[in-house]
Amino acid sequence: MSHPGRIGLALVAVLAAGCAAPGGAEAPAAQSVVVDSCGKQLTFTGTPQRVVTLDQNSTETLLALGLQDRMAGTANVKTKVAPKYAEAYAKIPVLSPKVLTSEPLRAANPDVVVASFQELFTPDRAGTRDELESLGVPTFVSAVNCSDGTTAPFERLFRDYENFGRIFGIQDKANQLAAEQRAAVAEVQAVKREPVKVVWVYSVFKGVPYVAGRDGMPSQMSKIAGAVNVFDDLDQEWPEASWEEVARRDPDVIVIGDLSERGNPGDKASEKLAMMKEHPAVSQLRAVRENRVIELPGIEMDPSVRTVDALKAFGAGLDEIAGRG
Repeated sequence: MSHPGRIGLALVAVLAAGCAAPGGAEAPAAQSVVVDSCGKQLTFTGTPQRVVTLDQNSTETLLALGLQDRMAGTANVKTKVAPKYAEAYAKIPVLSPKVLTSEPLRAANPDVVVASFQELFTPDRAGTRDELESLGVPTFVSAVNCSDGTTAPFERLFRDYENFGRIFGIQDKANQLAAEQRAAVAEVQAVKREPVKVVWVYSVFKGVPYVAGRDGMPSQMSKIAGAVNVFDDLDQEWPEASWEEVARRDPDVIVIGDLSERGNPGDKASEKLAMMKEHPAVSQLRAVRENRVIELPGIEMDPSVRTVDALKAFGAGLDEIAGRG
């Protein structure tokens, strides 16, 4: 952790410079903005100009909001960035292809750090949120990662957009994005479907499947599309299960996340499906025998600007399966 004071100095320099915008133009004077983020109150007395994102989900969300000129670095890309963001992404420094640690983060001199998941802020990773706060750097964590017990995950995601709009002074763009995605959610929800039971298989580690519990996006996507997540009784986002338990719960439809480009054994959707077809119990499920399977990009199962794409593809997949009888 060399030069531990550089981040705080960078923040002071940005504010003292009147929040200079990229390219040397001076940004409009910003009023103090206060937002709540996963248990912390963040105060911005100027518009951030050097953002570091700790994961692909938050990276793509900020790119969708047109903030690429303010991004000082990214990290932890699981798969290819969506084609519509590829050109903008190519201009942003990749601080680490994997999980970012504190030294390269501090060397990037960010004035705010954004992540989709609290677990990226640990002493052996980016540093704790308290440590970064002590250096004058606020840390924003997606509201989807911090359930309040009442607000649905998509609404918490849209709250992220609106908070980014306030923090970066782009309220109109952020509100427009939230409105467009609310409309897409409503469109999927408006289709009347026969209820089906579904299991979402995100990844497989050492032969063990990790499935969607009730705390993540897939559980809400199931409800929106009129389906029931068979592991809704587990109060985790991606709990470990077993193939025997998947078989016992007998889902009508299986959703498989594809993480091919991550490169770990079992990341490809085809590998997961092969495991199911070879398993003595799972292979006997109607969902497997009749290929009642929907493949989705694994990255879209986590909260980001692309999650609504997974919802639309899930709804379309259910409709296709229903049409087959």
